[in-house]
Amino acid sequence: MEVGFGFVAASGIAGRQVKGSRCGGSRAGRGMVRMDVAAAKKNFIHVDDRSPSEIKKILSRAVDVKAVIRDGKVKLMEDKSMAMVFAKPSARTRVSFETGMFLLGGHALYLGQEVGIGTREATKDVARVLSGFNDIIMARLFKHSDMTELAAYSKVPVINGLTDYNHPCQIVADALTIQEKLGTLENKKIVYVGDGNNIVHSWLELAAILPFEFVCVAPTGFEPAEKPFTKAKDAGLSKVLVTDDIEAGVKDADVIYTDVWASMGQKEELENRLKVFSEFQVTDEMMKATGKSSSIFMHCLPAERGRECTDEVMEADYSVVFDQAENRMHAQNAIILDCMGL
Repeated sequence: MEVGFGFVAASGIAGRQVKGSRCGGSRAGRGMVRMDVAAAKKNFIHVDDRSPSEIKKILSRAVDVKAVIRDGKVKLMEDKSMAMVFAKPSARTRVSFETGMFLLGGHALYLGQEVGIGTREATKDVARVLSGFNDIIMARLFKHSDMTELAAYSKVPVINGLTDYNHPCQIVADALTIQEKLGTLENKKIVYVGDGNNIVHSWLELAAILPFEFVCVAPTGFEPAEKPFTKAKDAGLSKVLVTDDIEAGVKDADVIYTDVWASMGQKEELENRLKVFSEFQVTDEMMKATGKSSSIFMHCLPAERGRECTDEVMEADYSVVFDQAENRMHAQNAIILDCMGL
C-alpha cells in the first residue's frame, strides 16, 4: 500500500492532498454557549456528534493509519500544530496525542497550569488566542461546560480529550480494540462494572449510534446520568441496561470493562467508595461467570490493581488493556485527520 502526503486508505477511504489548510467523573450535562464560528468547523466533543457512517469511517481510517504509521508514510499533518490544554493531567492522553501528531508529521504543544482555563483567563478568550496560533486544539478539562465553550469560540477544530462528563476518544479506541479482538463491536455485549462515570456516558453515546448491548453494573447511587442513558435507549439501536445485579449483568458478556472507583477530584470520597464498591471488583471468577471463554477484559487505565480489578485479571491472557492503551493513539490520529478534513 502506497501511503504518502496524499494518503489513500486500504479500505478505499481517500484523504485529500492538502497543504496549509486549517481546519472518574461528575454527572454534569452538556454546556450550551453562543456559537459564533463557521459552521464548517468540525469538532469532536461527543461520540454521537458523528453519524454511524462517520464513526465507522473514523474506525476504518484508524485501522489503515495504524498499519503504516510507524513507516513514516502518513505525514498529512506536516507544518501543522496542535495546542494541547491540560487542566487535568494524564500520561496516556499526553503521550498518545503528542506522539501521534509527531508521527503524522505535525507538532504538539503542551499547555498545563499556565493556561488556567476558566480561572486565570476566560475560556472563550483562551479559545480565540490558541486558535489564532494553531491548526487544531485538544483539551483535557474538568468542566464539560468549559469544553463546549472552548469549541464554540475556537476558529479551529477542538477535540475533547476528557471532561468529567465524557471521554469520547477513549471509547473510539475501545471500539477499535474490540473490533480487532472480536471481529466486530456490533451485537456484542459490553459490560462495564463500577462507577457510572464519564466512560459510561461515552459508551452510551456510542450506543445511540451503533447497535450493541451495553450494561452498566453499578452500586445503587452510582449510576450514570439519566440523559445519555435515555438518549441511547430512545435511539432504539442498542439494548442498554443499568443494574446492581452483578451475576445477571455479566452473564454472556463479550467484554468486561472497568475503571478506577474514585476518579481525579473524587479522592476525598475514596474511603466510602472502597466500602460501596467492594463487591464490584473484577476477578478471574467474574470473568468466568460470563460463561464465555472468548470474553476479554478492558480497562481505560491507570489501574489501581487490587481495587477495581485484581493483578491476576490485569495479567491474564484475556486482558487486552495494553493493546487498548496503544489504540488511543491510532484512534486519535484518525479523529485528528477527520476533524481536519484530511
